Amino acid sequence: MCRNITTLRGLDPHASPEEIEAAARQYVRKISGVQTISNATADAFERAVRTVTDATTLLLAELPPRKSPPKTVPPLRRIVVRPPGANASA
Repeated sequence: MCRNITTLRGLDPHASPEEIEAAARQYVRKISGVQTISNATADAFERAVRTVTDATTLLLAELPPRKSPPKTVPPLRRIVVRPPGANASA
């Protein structure tokens, strides 16, 4: 369905609450079509994110360990690559 959501099961260390919420937020955005949260969509959107986050946390806790790690690294674990000589504070 959404090719941009990365696999969280099998990460070492385990997926953080922030990574799980980010994946839930991405999923809810995709299925709802809501890209920009407005006053009309905020409550339902955030409630859905909490529900999906809770369900995902429970699912990851109950599944057996993977035999091999996921093929991709979640965005929150990726190192930001800066061009040589770029100032980090800029």
